[in-house]
Amino acid sequence: MQAAIISGRKQIEARDYPEPELRAGGAIVDLTFCGICGTDVHAFYSGDPYPPGLCGHEWTGRIREAADDVENLAPGDRVSVGILPPCGGCVSCRAGLGAWCQLALYSLGGGDPRGSAHGAFAPRIAASASRLVRIPDAISDAAAAMIEPATVAYHGVRLGRLRVGDFAVVQGAGPIGLFALQWVRLAGAREVVVVEPSPSRARLARELGATTTCLPSEIAEIVADGTGGLGADAVVECAGRPETIQAAVDLVRRGGTVTLIGLSDRDATIRPGIWLMKEVTVRCSIAYEQRDFGPVVDMIADGRVRADALHSRTVGLSRLAEAMTALGAGSANDVKILVDPNA
Repeated sequence: MQAAIISGRKQIEARDYPEPELRAGGAIVDLTFCGICGTDVHAFYSGDPYPPGLCGHEWTGRIREAADDVENLAPGDRVSVGILPPCGGCVSCRAGLGAWCQLALYSLGGGDPRGSAHGAFAPRIAASASRLVRIPDAISDAAAAMIEPATVAYHGVRLGRLRVGDFAVVQGAGPIGLFALQWVRLAGAREVVVVEPSPSRARLARELGATTTCLPSEIAEIVADGTGGLGADAVVECAGRPETIQAAVDLVRRGGTVTLIGLSDRDATIRPGIWLMKEVTVRCSIAYEQRDFGPVVDMIADGRVRADALHSRTVGLSRLAEAMTALGAGSANDVKILVDPNA
């Protein structure tokens, strides 16, 4: 079986892998869709070493086969990918820090003791049953492929501890930012201003509940006017750019909260004096915990959060490099491109 991996700068390579192996506690999934993540695009453009298991880590499909000791899943079940539960035995778990379980973090890096050596840019994949998330019929296949990034945004907003009535700013209207603004709204923010230079993404942000959208050059004035000069209660950084980190702190009020969700692949310059003078709380969020998936699935299923609206188009594996090039170049027409590995 062939799976596509990122093998170098602007290089996608189809490599031969053995058919997925069913192990105790595991399952084999026939893949329906796999999303292209921003980290995939960063790796494609940078050429930095990138684990094959990370090449396609936002996926959904149907169980083809489950091991005899798997009781909660059966062939035909629709599933999405999640994270391994805390192992209970690593140094973090023994210290009562299961949220940072080393085995769970290993699965975030593309590792899975019962999984395939490749990611989901492939027709089939093996995975630990304990990290699979059952998908209800109310969620489409396209939306199911976006549960993983939706959960990334949910986890970050949850850590940010927004309060009812907050004036909030979301930096960036890529997939993570568009999900984040919906979670911020559901958290009770009275105003959600989204900073986004792309007109099409800004328009979608307004459709999904943003109070207003603006260019980066306009946000300082909008926050000042909207808060009487106080500053935003909360800023959720989803752009993943070095310059937006200090900009987030500049926008927040004294005692406010900045949540960093976007991942910059370059160093950022900050002004520590501003951070100290404002006594700002900065929360950093990487991915999610297993307990985050249940609420995300429920709220996508009942329509409180819209995922299908982010899906701009679908490509086959033969057009994967073209799609990553478009996303990296900031295509005005693309938000979330899904890959159909069977096309």
